[in-house]
Amino acid sequence: MNTESVVPLVDGPKRNGTLPSATNSALHFPKNFLWGTATSATQVEGHITNEWTNFVAPDGKHCRVACDHYHRYREDIQLMQDLGVKAYRLSIEWSRLQSAPNALLNRTELERYCDKLDCLRAAGITPMVVLHHFSNPLWIYRNGGWTNPATVAAFENFVTQLVPALRSRVRIWNTFNEPDTYASCSYLLGEFPPFHKVRLDSFRSVINHMGAAHLRSCEIIRRAGSAAGEIEVGYTKNWTHFGTLKPNRPWDWFMAKTSHTIFNRWVMDAFTRAGRNNAATFQGLNYYGRVRFHNGHSLTPARGRSREELAQLGVFSDDMFERYPPGMETVLLDLHRRVGLPIYITEHGAACDDEKFRIADLRANLTAVHRAITQGADVRGFFYWSLLDNFEWQFGYTKKFGLLSVDFSNIKLPRFPKPIAEIFRTACLENRVP
Repeated sequence: MNTESVVPLVDGPKRNGTLPSATNSALHFPKNFLWGTATSATQVEGHITNEWTNFVAPDGKHCRVACDHYHRYREDIQLMQDLGVKAYRLSIEWSRLQSAPNALLNRTELERYCDKLDCLRAAGITPMVVLHHFSNPLWIYRNGGWTNPATVAAFENFVTQLVPALRSRVRIWNTFNEPDTYASCSYLLGEFPPFHKVRLDSFRSVINHMGAAHLRSCEIIRRAGSAAGEIEVGYTKNWTHFGTLKPNRPWDWFMAKTSHTIFNRWVMDAFTRAGRNNAATFQGLNYYGRVRFHNGHSLTPARGRSREELAQLGVFSDDMFERYPPGMETVLLDLHRRVGLPIYITEHGAACDDEKFRIADLRANLTAVHRAITQGADVRGFFYWSLLDNFEWQFGYTKKFGLLSVDFSNIKLPRFPKPIAEIFRTACLENRVP
């Protein structure tokens, strides 16, 4: 069973008064739909000092050089242009810019980010800037991270300095990426620093503090405005559908229901209660698929099951999650109904070496997005995760999400487009399901 009910058809806002069209069997998206790709600083930049710097993944690798995007962002922006993308979701690394509580921002590093944003805009690519994507300065980490309420004020100080400095270059801001993933991997599953397990109180503290920081950040951003155009700001929720492989398994049903309540509903409530929903102008969504339970175990490659083994059970997955395109439509309609804000799909992608599988997955999920829009969901854009194969946190470099491959065995880290890159290029250039 799936713990999410099917959402009935709903009427909703139509962007610019138009709905997506189906012409000559092609599924076209609304005018001005924003096609983009995404990365995060720790995963691609390299040369960062934060709580991930000394982490060594099971593949024996670390993030100290990563894709060297720090030095090669101009080359990578050219590759984005070649892909035809119109937007790029990137994170600003807090630890680069602020060396101590309330310290002035590092001028050299700030100017580097300004140059990167200028290069994007010159290329006709709209930046969406993420303020927090799973990493913190060491002085935050060593003082309890986001379990410490003082982190809220520290983050507010960072945002108060950063936003005015970038207001001429940025109009779309993403406050937090997947607070649910960060909190659960850090304090429930023990996979992110500080590698604690089953600390539910810490999990709740992190979510509550991030929710408060989100509200303050939205207020700062909207107050500052932007010379680049109308301000848009929101946080991104990772959404996983939880269910069971077989019906009438009470323990599996309980695990699915509990997971849904904690990771989906409770986190959503923390970020939308007490006026926090009114502070944002959009809802970000990261959607990859679903997790089903069988005999008390989750059926995902990320938990040690092979794709081949799972396929024998009827679970078809990439190297991370079971793929479930119908869930994309369901969650978009659910968010539209519950949150009532425009939606950006800030991440979606598949991680494996099977390009036929990845292409089919992209087409199926874009078709689901199209269906949701025709039913009223106000979806403004789609960002493919990721531009590059990169450092995938606790997994190192073994999960290949990139539109472009990176040869990590070569000191020059050459990039090469994969077959899915050409398919996504068609979507970007022709504004349709390819």
